[in-house]
Amino acid sequence: MEISEILKALSDDTRLRILNIIKEGEFCVCDIENALELNQSNASKHLNKLKSVKIINATKKAQWVYYSLNEKTLSQYNFIKKIIEDNLFEDIFIKDLENLNEYLKNKKGCEV
Repeated sequence: MEISEILKALSDDTRLRILNIIKEGEFCVCDIENALELNQSNASKHLNKLKSVKIINATKKAQWVYYSLNEKTLSQYNFIKKIIEDNLFEDIFIKDLENLNEYLKNKKGCEV
């Protein structure tokens, strides 16, 4: 993996917001859409970019895809983990986590 491609992927605010959510655990695209108030197409585009540079993993469970951080890549490029864990404290990132928690509290499942 070329480091320039990783840096390009990290240079987008929406992708940083997605990583801020995914650092909390494994989530379905519907969880991410709701937390960030994105449409499915936009969320999928950004998730695919993060997956293409191996920052996240995608695991298919039935007809749903769940996303998680790729610990192997984060170990290899520890600056990514530092960015995700230590630098995402602006208001938008805090609001996204609040939205996620509220959504998960009321969630009935992706299949609903």
